Amino acid sequence: MFKSKIKSLTLAAFITTIAGALITFPQESFEASIRGLNMWWEIVFPSLLPFFIISEMLIGFGVVKFIGVLLEPMMRPLFRVPGIGGFVLAMGMASGFPSGARFTARMRQENQISRIEAERLVSFTNSSNPLFIFGAVSVGFFHNSNLGIILAISHYVSNICVGLIMRFYGKEDVPKKTVKYKSISIKHALRQMHITRLQEKRPLGKLLGDAVISSIHSLLLIGGFIILFSVINKLLYHMNITDLLAKGVEFLLSFIGFPETLSTPYIAGLFEITLGSQMTSGAANASLMQQAVITSFILAFSGFSVQAQVASILAETDIRFFPFFAGRILQGFIAAFITFLVWKPVYERLSYMSKPTNAHPVFGINDGGFTISIYHIVVQWGPLFTILCLILYIFISSAKMNQQKK
Repeated sequence: MFKSKIKSLTLAAFITTIAGALITFPQESFEASIRGLNMWWEIVFPSLLPFFIISEMLIGFGVVKFIGVLLEPMMRPLFRVPGIGGFVLAMGMASGFPSGARFTARMRQENQISRIEAERLVSFTNSSNPLFIFGAVSVGFFHNSNLGIILAISHYVSNICVGLIMRFYGKEDVPKKTVKYKSISIKHALRQMHITRLQEKRPLGKLLGDAVISSIHSLLLIGGFIILFSVINKLLYHMNITDLLAKGVEFLLSFIGFPETLSTPYIAGLFEITLGSQMTSGAANASLMQQAVITSFILAFSGFSVQAQVASILAETDIRFFPFFAGRILQGFIAAFITFLVWKPVYERLSYMSKPTNAHPVFGINDGGFTISIYHIVVQWGPLFTILCLILYIFISSAKMNQQKK
């Protein structure tokens, strides 16, 4: 009872402080809100919506079940999750935060995985997508396409490492009895896909409409969290709370030989990865390797903004949030260590074979130009795509409401 009262007082004090800060810094709050909105409708919405809709269709047509049966012999012994975890992992890596959580929650709602399996799965299937790592961070902030290779290696390898570690989580879990096959059976996978499709009673138009509504609804929720945490991060900075927290980090950074100028970007990155990565790229008196290590940690930790998005998605199920949070801390340290470990053998060799590290890249095939070009196309046409999809969402929702009234 006492802990509950302390929690209530703490939450009330925090939200009251934020409300007071909004009144005190209206201009800064507005600018931060616009920044979060731009990030959402230029990049997040257009890059995630196709993945969300297609994934809903793949689930409805039984393709995910097909993939799950094929990947069962690999995913079960490695990560102690069903084969459909391979689909969640692949989609999470391709589309970025918080897709892994959304697909995991969907699998749990359909009772295709147990709660413990879902908690294992969600801990290592949320990651930044390649467009963000190569386009926004490495080129947009650091002006160095080679750095994207290092960040991607550390990010995705550390993700897999977390999955291998989390397989030991939940020893009390008793896995469902599954039929063991001596080899991968495509025939059996096709049969299961057919059965799943027959169980889906919705016609194609209804399935597509529901996929669009569900996907846009999730993205609206994600957009709200992005804007909220963009404002909170800005307010904490102007209230000098970020600098106060950074003082505690300075000792740890000096202990490992990192400059104190990285402390403030590190704290900012704990709240929001984009701002933290941007501030890290401009930190004075820090080498590129040191900046890369901090950025790797920030990308892996995901920031409280992404974690709040995941928490809201998991709240619709019985999946607990703490395993995901523990996985983010674990991945942060692993990613930072991998970046430090592969810096000389990978990055310095790449730099030697290509061009000076301080040169602005010429976007070509050899420097990741294809991914970077896609990123710039998304940024250029993203707002128009977002507006058109929102209009479509309004029409579909209105038609659905009219049908329900009839």
